[in-house]
Amino acid sequence: MASQKVTAALASIESSSNQQNKPQLYNGLLSQIVSTPSQHELAQDLIYFLDSILNENISVVVVRPLLDSFTNVLRDLPPDVKIKVGQHAITLLESRPPSVEEQDSRIRETVADAYESQEEYISAARALQGIHLDSSQRLISDSAKIRMWIRIVRLYLEDDDTTSAEAFLNKIKNMPNKIEDPEHKLHFQLAQARILDARRRFLDASQEYFNVSLAPGVDENDRLQALSAAIKCAVLAPAGPSRSRALARLYKDDRATSVDEFGILEKMYLDRLLTPEEVVAFSKKLAIHQLAPTADGSTVLDKAVIEHNLVAASKLYENITTDSLGTILGLKDSEDMTAGEKAEAYAARMVEQDRLKGNIDQIASVIYFDIGIPGVGVTGSVGRTLRLWDAGVQGLAEDAERVAASISDEFPVKYFLFFSRCPSFHGSSWL
Repeated sequence: MASQKVTAALASIESSSNQQNKPQLYNGLLSQIVSTPSQHELAQDLIYFLDSILNENISVVVVRPLLDSFTNVLRDLPPDVKIKVGQHAITLLESRPPSVEEQDSRIRETVADAYESQEEYISAARALQGIHLDSSQRLISDSAKIRMWIRIVRLYLEDDDTTSAEAFLNKIKNMPNKIEDPEHKLHFQLAQARILDARRRFLDASQEYFNVSLAPGVDENDRLQALSAAIKCAVLAPAGPSRSRALARLYKDDRATSVDEFGILEKMYLDRLLTPEEVVAFSKKLAIHQLAPTADGSTVLDKAVIEHNLVAASKLYENITTDSLGTILGLKDSEDMTAGEKAEAYAARMVEQDRLKGNIDQIASVIYFDIGIPGVGVTGSVGRTLRLWDAGVQGLAEDAERVAASISDEFPVKYFLFFSRCPSFHGSSWL
């Protein structure tokens, strides 16, 4: 209940016949209410004050300046009082005409600040959602709309509500004009990266995090955090050419050695086998959603490591039995499948998706890995060492021939004289 002093004062103001003095009387009473020592009485007194000024008998012309005064007072109140009184004001203003939308938006922002200070991010986002950004009563710039939507997106992401966050991020994407403000652009990229990360689109998320790490005006520690997030997402991405390119880009960045994830990044980039200890150490740095189990009970990290080690094994072996591969990959027998059958299933899926070169002899339970040498066209799975040697010799001979041709083109006379003096030039041994 409100204090008797405030209820009596409000009754006196409401019954006054002098309409011109009412705004002054209300403002004076508002100052007295704020000076009340009891927070419980303060909240109740302000609620009664709101009920009085938002009475239908008071014109909008009088209400607007009174709401401005009330909003200024509300900003300086404790968070719990802001929330209690502010929510009451929001409820009352929902039935008021659009002419008080400016005051409503300021109250909502104040309430959102209070919710955010108490880490009630969803409630803060919902308070801001009620602001009419497309109102005909006031002109709101695209920059102001983007600022508000980005704040709502960030609040939802603080509570891992990616679905709601993405809905407001799409509003920004659909804006006719591009984001010009560098700070807004940075927050947009970071929000997009976090949503892609939560959606397990790890390659796209890695690229967005990497872009944030390169953005101007970002603190050095924040740059390294964004780079670290980019590495984590690249590691979690499915093995294949696309991930290899992402790993190469991150590995060649001079800052990569400064982050804790450089060890696993280097091993993956160089196609080296990962040990269980390294995987466990890396998993401790991941977020909860990055460790969530998939439909078959394994995690995204489990699948990423198995696929990576499968690719690493293809660099070491020309062929291998599925049982041996299952042992290398650390797979275990289950009720419905053996470790070898699981290894074969992983390999078959990667070959089918063109993320691994090879073929499987299901009768013999052997996987044959193919190798391709760029520019030479050598493929196959038998005699790998011999083919590599032949390709190297061929490449050396072609390089020597190109050098000789270049010398001949540049110094044709000297080149002829040099070889004409050579004893074997005229003999049959020059072949």
